[in-house]
Amino acid sequence: MGAQLRVYKRRIRAITATKKITKAMEMIAASRIVKAQRKVAASMPYATELTRAVTAVATGSNTKHALTTEVEQPTRAAIVLITSDRGLAGGYSSNAIKQAERLTERLRAEGKDVDTYIVGRKGLAYYGFRERKVTDSWTGFTDSPAYADAKRVAGPLIEAIQTETAEGGVDELHIVYTEFVSMMTQNPVDGRMLPLSLDQAPEETGAKGEILPLFDFEPSAEDVLDALLPRYVESRIYNALLQSAASEHAARRRAMKAATDNAGDLIKSLSRLANAARQAEITQEISEIVGGASAMADATAGSDK
Repeated sequence: MGAQLRVYKRRIRAITATKKITKAMEMIAASRIVKAQRKVAASMPYATELTRAVTAVATGSNTKHALTTEVEQPTRAAIVLITSDRGLAGGYSSNAIKQAERLTERLRAEGKDVDTYIVGRKGLAYYGFRERKVTDSWTGFTDSPAYADAKRVAGPLIEAIQTETAEGGVDELHIVYTEFVSMMTQNPVDGRMLPLSLDQAPEETGAKGEILPLFDFEPSAEDVLDALLPRYVESRIYNALLQSAASEHAARRRAMKAATDNAGDLIKSLSRLANAARQAEITQEISEIVGGASAMADATAGSDK
């Protein structure tokens, strides 16, 4: 019985230490969510105005450009998947990966080959374990991305969209990330970045039905689009990275809170079992003492006779 009590006490100490760790991680994630939300809010005006500028150039000219021109029969597409570098965030990375898998199946059903670009070690490990080809990958910044990181990701993608498919380029560029809705809700979503769908652009900028003014372009509309293309891709990727970072922190906070609560419940359960074992041990000792005293009394009574 004593050995069983020692086992319970050892487990309670181990779970208490784990509870302290999960509680600390929960508090750290909660503090980082606020910073991530502020960065998302700060990035929105730039992304919105840049999309409006691209829409204005595209609708105000007849220039064919990779940014806005639909390929008649697209044969190759690229997917950028944003996951986490670290675990302990519940289903955050796995949900994004599942969304990317569904998008890949849909594109392949349309007869398109798919090139996969991955941000985050979790997505890279998933594809590496299954021996799937990854065109390019980036790690080390998913929990706190900077604009320089978005530029690094955007570089190969811009080069791919500007290259002919016969030479290894792509006709479409898609992105999969986790949209931050609230502290309790984060949704994995996918969207097409390029070519830009002009009939949806006004809705994205909050100007549905707005009549855009006419512009004169210098030196030419094509040169303006060439200048806007990298800025547009970088801003979209940067916003997706920020939203994914906020979602990651929220998911990790929720997962760590659940782990902390579960550890507390387990400690209570083990404490009850330990108390029961202690009471059983005390009862057994009392029974042995009473039994021994009764035996000695019987022995003494027998000798007096």
